[in-house]
Amino acid sequence: MPIAVDIDVMLARRKMSVGELAERVGITPANLAVLKNGRAKAVRFTTLAALCEVLDCQPGDLLRYEPDHAPAEPATNSA
Repeated sequence: MPIAVDIDVMLARRKMSVGELAERVGITPANLAVLKNGRAKAVRFTTLAALCEVLDCQPGDLLRYEPDHAPAEPATNSA
């Protein structure tokens, strides 16, 4: 999956537990773990907004794009 989730980084910076974050956001610790471990297929904007509010951060602090592989190099013509 090319989307990496950095919730654990923000939790460490805020010195907050997964349980506390889940409670404050209003989701189960199990659902937060699925999201935190990058196994979620989707995230609701309301959940993302609540995470950002509780962690005092921006969505880009929690999610980032990592390509699965390096782009192919352009072909060269050798004569």
